[in-house]
Formats: sequence, C-alpha cells, structure tokens
Amino acid sequence: MAQLIKLQDYVSRYAQDIYLYPSRFVRLKKKQWEGIKEKWENGPVQPKEINGYGQPEELSSTIFQKIKSIVRQSDTPQSELKEISPISLEDDQDTMIDDHELEMMNKIQTIEGLKQHFLNQLLPFQLKWASSTLTEKSFIGKEFANDPTLKFLLQRFPDTFLILYKPIFLLKKAPVEAEFIMITPGAAICISFIEEEENAVFVGSKDRFWIKKTKNKQTKILNPLTALNRTEKIVKTLFDMHGVELPVQKLLLSRNGFIDYPLAPYGVQLIEKRNYDEWFSALRGTKSPLKHMQLKAAQILLQYCQTTSIRRLEWESSPRQGDQN
Repeated sequence: MAQLIKLQDYVSRYAQDIYLYPSRFVRLKKKQWEGIKEKWENGPVQPKEINGYGQPEELSSTIFQKIKSIVRQSDTPQSELKEISPISLEDDQDTMIDDHELEMMNKIQTIEGLKQHFLNQLLPFQLKWASSTLTEKSFIGKEFANDPTLKFLLQRFPDTFLILYKPIFLLKKAPVEAEFIMITPGAAICISFIEEEENAVFVGSKDRFWIKKTKNKQTKILNPLTALNRTEKIVKTLFDMHGVELPVQKLLLSRNGFIDYPLAPYGVQLIEKRNYDEWFSALRGTKSPLKHMQLKAAQILLQYCQTTSIRRLEWESSPRQGDQN
C-alpha cells in the first residue's frame, strides 16, 4: 500500500520527519497484518489485542498523558518532542484498525477478502497521518474517504511509493496547485488523470483544448498537459535547486478510455486502455526498498508545500487559526 505523505494543503506527519515515518508505516502495517492474519486463521480476532505498536492501550495512554504534562510545564518546543520518548509522540494512541473493524474481520471467509478489507480499513489511518500531528490538525474533506483515485494510488502500489495528492506549493508567496505526484525509489512521476465516460476517446493536440469523443457526441476539454507540464516544471526546479538526483517523469493516464495523439510531445507517457495492464504490472512489480534520494526528494517537495492547520485543543485552550508553513 503506497503512503499518502501530502494531501492538498493539510498538515502532514511526514513533513515533520520524512526519514522516520515511511519506514514506521511499513513496520506498523506488517506487524498488524501478521497479527490479524494469525488471529483470523486460528480463531476470532479480539479487539485490544492488536494495536499499532503491539502495546496495551493503557500504556500508550499513560505515556501520552505524561508527555503532555511535561510539555505544558516546560514549554518544550515541538522540534524537541521526539527526544522525550523513544516512541514517536504523534502516534501515541494510533491504531491502524479500530475495534469494530477487527470484529468484522471474523466474518470474512477468504484470505483475499481479508487482505482487501484490511487495505480498505487502512485508508482512515492514512488520512489521519496526512491531516494531523501531535499538536496540529487540519479539517479534512469527507469526500476523501471514498475518493476512487486516492484508493487506486494507495491500494494498488507498493509500500515504498510516496504519494502527494494534488499538493499546493507555495512559490514566491503564491499558492500553486499541482497534479498528483508519485515518488518511487527510481523516479518522481507527475500524473494527470483523464477519465470520464467509459471508452471515451481523447484527441490530443498542442491547442488549449482537446476533443473528447463519445458514442453520440463530441465536446471540448482543457488540454490536460498544461497542468501536467506545470507540475513537472515545479518538481524539476525544486530538485535542481537542492541537488536532488532523481528523474522526473510525466504520465497522462486514462484507465477507462483511449488517447489519440500520434505526435505527442517528447517526454510524456500516454497510458490508456490498450497499454494500461502492461504499464501497471511493471510499476506494481517494483521491489526496490526506500532509497535515500527518494526520501530527500520527498523532503524537498514537502518543504515547499503550503500547510493550513489549527492548534489541537489538547495542547491549548483556544485554537490558533490559519497557521501557514
């Protein structure tokens, strides 16, 4: 399952420590899956037996209360919080699957069904990490819980793929919304989706508008390469500024339609129904672990992303509105 490191302009735990959270997510996911699978195979899954750390909830709660007391008394800066305890404080009580869903898993009949249910229930956990930290939170839109594009990007690719979902970059004090960015161990892939009616044909050109043809009509749509080119330019510029040596690729994707563009510009990969399976299998089959340059690339992009959040009520009596990073 790929990792959601940035969701639009929401606060993200990955932005605090990109070298910690990706590997932690992989460990937590593996540990919880192995525990749930074993319980499912050997008997009913019991709530409270499996949490994000393999620790009792009472211990996590005690640690959280103790740390909160220390911070309030000493005004410890957020940058120093991780030095107080070997357990990352942002995750003090995080569990990947809640008690109700653990009970639901007992009714699943096949291992494949268990895997899919497990992946589905990881989405709220990912959204939590992509919209809150120990001291800050963002108000996340309800639509993301059932966003099919987000589910595709997260559920169909390896744990070592890092996803920025339409991040908003703050460049020269001006916000710029980008397309999807997938950072793999080998490349940063800028992705635009062009998916509407089933079997629609998109006729490409260098003009401002493309033609979309369906069974009974023909309409104009904005040239999808405009936003894709803008995203690629931002990523390349930031990488060049900070010495990130990672290839930047452009991908226009239509899983349910066709792209007709015989003289497509150099440097953009067109993936549609006729070549989707081959492309997907090759990318999904990537076995490379997380790489240092990949994490550096993610760190640089996150550094330039806009963040809108408020102070969590647990940490002060009145929230501070409109924090901007």
